[in-house]
Amino acid sequence: MNIDEGTLHSFGGENVIYNAKDLIFREGEYPQYYFQIISGKVKLNTYNENGKEFIQNILGKNQSFGDPLLFIEKLSPTNAISLQTTEVVRMSKNNFMDMLKKRPDLSLEMNICLSQRLYYNILMVNNMASSDAAQRLKGLLDYLKSYHDDDCRHSFPIELTRQQIADLTGLRVETVIRTVRKMANSEIIRLDGHRILY
Repeated sequence: MNIDEGTLHSFGGENVIYNAKDLIFREGEYPQYYFQIISGKVKLNTYNENGKEFIQNILGKNQSFGDPLLFIEKLSPTNAISLQTTEVVRMSKNNFMDMLKKRPDLSLEMNICLSQRLYYNILMVNNMASSDAAQRLKGLLDYLKSYHDDDCRHSFPIELTRQQIADLTGLRVETVIRTVRKMANSEIIRLDGHRILY
């Protein structure tokens, strides 16, 4: 969800800058804030008992995070870590709830946004269950594209490295590289140097 920056500030939102690799919040903590990215990138991840990282999502400009858990009393299931210098507007849970009460139009937009996320999360989970690497990659690309406006329908740029794509799909980097080439040859995607256009 992308809320007007002025509106966020009028309800107590503050701009915060995180350096690359800064921990924004930790798995197992109670969520305290709504975050909206002004610039930079943030990854949501977890680690298993052996220390292997699992990336849940990578978010960029105008995307929000932390908001779904503000509605329930549950511990965060992920970490949020800045991938580069990142500026966000951060708003406390109390101020966020106050804003939604006073601005029911934003509450309705939030419901639509959360429903879309849930819908695409289900599609992505279904695609991740596939043994076909191309199906997994297409599921990820559809999921990432779902966060953006329809005006990039024909040339959505995927701003992820092959390693990040591998981490998000559970595939090996070599498999991602081979599959990207095949998908480009089949004209499912286009390549602009190393960047994928979908």
